[in-house]
Amino acid sequence: MYVAGLLLAGEDLAAGTKVRGVDIGGMSRSEAARVLDRELGPSAAAPLDLRVGDRSEQAGPGSLGLSLDAAATAGRAARSGADPVSVIGRLFSSGDPDVRPVVRLDEAAARAALTGLGEKTAVKAREGSVSFEKGKAAAVTPVTGTELDVDRSVEVLRSSYPRAAGDPVDLPVRRTEPRVGQQETDRALKEFAGPAMSAPVTLTVDGRRIPVGPAVLSKHLSMKDDGRGRLAPGIDAEALLADPALAGPLRQAAPGAAEAKLRLDGDGRVAVTEEGRAGRQVTGQSLGKAVLPLLTGSGEAARTGEVATEAVRPKLSRETAGELGIKERVSSFTVDFERAPYRTTNIGRAAELINGSLVMPDETWSFNRRVGERTKENGFVDGLIINNGQYEKAAGGGVSAVATTVFNAMFFAGVKPVEYGAHSFYIERYPEGREATVAWGSLDLRFANDSGKALYIQAEATDTSITITFLGTKKYDEIRAVKGPRTNVKQPQTRTGSGPKCEPQSPLEGFDVAVDRVFVKGGAEVKRETMKTRYTPRDTVTCG
Repeated sequence: MYVAGLLLAGEDLAAGTKVRGVDIGGMSRSEAARVLDRELGPSAAAPLDLRVGDRSEQAGPGSLGLSLDAAATAGRAARSGADPVSVIGRLFSSGDPDVRPVVRLDEAAARAALTGLGEKTAVKAREGSVSFEKGKAAAVTPVTGTELDVDRSVEVLRSSYPRAAGDPVDLPVRRTEPRVGQQETDRALKEFAGPAMSAPVTLTVDGRRIPVGPAVLSKHLSMKDDGRGRLAPGIDAEALLADPALAGPLRQAAPGAAEAKLRLDGDGRVAVTEEGRAGRQVTGQSLGKAVLPLLTGSGEAARTGEVATEAVRPKLSRETAGELGIKERVSSFTVDFERAPYRTTNIGRAAELINGSLVMPDETWSFNRRVGERTKENGFVDGLIINNGQYEKAAGGGVSAVATTVFNAMFFAGVKPVEYGAHSFYIERYPEGREATVAWGSLDLRFANDSGKALYIQAEATDTSITITFLGTKKYDEIRAVKGPRTNVKQPQTRTGSGPKCEPQSPLEGFDVAVDRVFVKGGAEVKRETMKTRYTPRDTVTCG
């Protein structure tokens, strides 16, 4: 029967032999190879449509290391046709034999291409959650993570090639399911987040009622995975306590301890001009404990609760001033400025908030924390600030004069700067390289009291000047400032601005400058620090 089958087939490929639907039966090997090249070549050279999870991509076979070997495929068809089982089977079967094409795969190239494709199409898993913003709560939809399985994809490419146009190759992926799913997100929104943002809560502190609206609450609320796939509510009580919308009313309801007021007498010694007094205060812990249960209540009564206060005594009094080492003037600096109503208001308000600051040893003092956000509610008005290299109107303009004065008092007190930043361009009334600006939420002025003794900050403002004085115990006999020359000088350009915030400005060159802070003790230099500042050119701005 085998001999009969061979005689029936002859030397040509068995009748009806096909490769991916291309009939090469009855052809010689060379003829079959030419036909396969002609019929399958275009699809073998065409880009492959690849599907990775929900993403669709295209890649050329060459970049994936794939190629079709038509001659080897014809040889496989011939060998398959000479197999005894196939030969004898053809005597009794009318079916057409289908031969798999011979695919060459450069595995290194395929893996490199698939790795790049995996990086491009990877989807990071995202847990379901709830966000709070501007008095509203919104569900954050969970996302299933997908990552291309490179090892399995190599074999899928080999078996799927060549492919008809429009017939995508589904590459295998590994999936990472989020622990917090949609069901839990919906529950958290319904049971806590939605009710929390539905209405204000009212806090009572020593008989005073303080309403707190959703817009304020939303800045300090969160919902986080408790480790078991359940979203638990949380509140940043310390941040809520410091929020300007709440901090002022809380201080009025529960005045904290008042530190003693100090001044220098006629002999240059520190004197107590006003004794400190005890007070009461709200802590972050007591605030959080009071607020959270109110957020799921319905109706005014259920959303009203008492906040506990605790007694607090002043750190600085007539008895403790000497013990804390506050005995002399450590440094003092004054900045003069041109009279303007907004400067008088804003600089005076900042001085009022800074005056009386007590900085204990190793404590860090923060301008933004002490002064608060420069809003109308906090006593500030619109004035000129620098934004994107030019003057414009905004709340709190002029406060940088106070920041510069504090910076220089800190500089000559010899304490450690922690955070500071100069204006983008130079302002002539300030010392070159020894000035600072502040911006709520992005740039602060902070120093650490490493003098070993407490420091008391005295701030005094007039319509045209601001003076900051540090009282304490001198660690060094003298602090000197040594300014270097201007370098890397750049000339300004001319720009035209528009809009209600535009303010004209005169030109000034940009430059780099270095200032050395020299520490002197016992008549000798014991330490030197270099502070470098780069000023951009102040362009000419005309508004129109």
